[in-house]
Amino acid sequence: MAPETVPVADTRKPPRRGRPVIATRRLVKTYSLPSGDFTAVAGVDLRVEAGELVTVVGRSGSGKTTLLNLLAGIDRPTAGEVLVAGQAVQELRGSRLAAWRGRTIGLVFQFFQLLPTLTVAENVMLPMDFCATFPPRQRRPRALGLLERVGIVEQADKLPSLLSGGQQQRAAIARALVKDADLVLLDEPLANLDYKLREELRDELPKLFAGRDCTVVYATTEPVEALLLGGHTALMHEGRVVQYGPTSEIYRQPDSLLAAQVFSDPPINIAEITKRGEHIVMQGGLEWDVGGRLTSVPDGPYTIGIRPHHIEPHAANGKAVPIQGRVLVTEISGSESVVHFELAGHTWVSQSHGVHPFEVGEQAQLYADVGRALFFDPSGRRVVG
Repeated sequence: MAPETVPVADTRKPPRRGRPVIATRRLVKTYSLPSGDFTAVAGVDLRVEAGELVTVVGRSGSGKTTLLNLLAGIDRPTAGEVLVAGQAVQELRGSRLAAWRGRTIGLVFQFFQLLPTLTVAENVMLPMDFCATFPPRQRRPRALGLLERVGIVEQADKLPSLLSGGQQQRAAIARALVKDADLVLLDEPLANLDYKLREELRDELPKLFAGRDCTVVYATTEPVEALLLGGHTALMHEGRVVQYGPTSEIYRQPDSLLAAQVFSDPPINIAEITKRGEHIVMQGGLEWDVGGRLTSVPDGPYTIGIRPHHIEPHAANGKAVPIQGRVLVTEISGSESVVHFELAGHTWVSQSHGVHPFEVGEQAQLYADVGRALFFDPSGRRVVG
């Protein structure tokens, strides 16, 4: 599914009185390694309002997991602080930290982490043992209610080993939600699932969160998950938040080339160009008319960025320009085709609906929608798009 056809969820709702605001101030986490110090989180300032859903998007190694561990009090910052409802998390110790985490935080990890000797229902009920809010007689009915919401209530009395990976992750999500935590942290919860299960849970997660009165921070490497969840997105790169704002706004108007690259999967197609009047010239002499889109900027060097789903085998509109590229790889998945091709010395990608079985080595006729292209100046700042 092309990202612009993904419905962006509206998860905004009035927060329940007393739900905490989550904030970080100049947050830093540095690890001492044999090879030298490594800074995983480098001065992050972030504020998540009560009842808000924030997706943290970044490539592997960008600092997402470290940030979530710091928010949960699992790890301690090297500098800066984490504040939950004004409480500095790093000041909590021992039993106070355990009690706070048990009451305040719901966690879902990339790995399911269900206790193998407990049934699915018993795993889901486990967090309620640390919450006096739930009398014993209420715990199983509440757990079964959550398991019904995630679609596996019939598996309630089975051991986790008898469930599929997708069912185990559903149980882990139910466990995170069952105690009505103030803050739910999810660290790439779909990463270890196969394609079909991942697609199923992607569609269901927005509905699950929309009906909960909690603050959600969801880490992922995949921008399409952020678009499905809606809310706000924090883009991370090398330990820093490079852009923060409403998810749809960041997707459509990335501040920088770096932000556009982080928030694109498959990778955004980029090339160095020269602007001359109403035309752009690319390496190899390729010249395109961009229809006045660059009228407001002076002639000179720029970088063009075109997302893969804006390059298709057929012209989507009158602003599409024809291009020919030598096919390197063709991937066909269900009703979608992804074609890697060489264009003027660059390796670009086309992503389109339908089955388009281009042969490796052939010169494929494609069309690039320059009306949707992004343009960046030599410093990487977006100037048009």
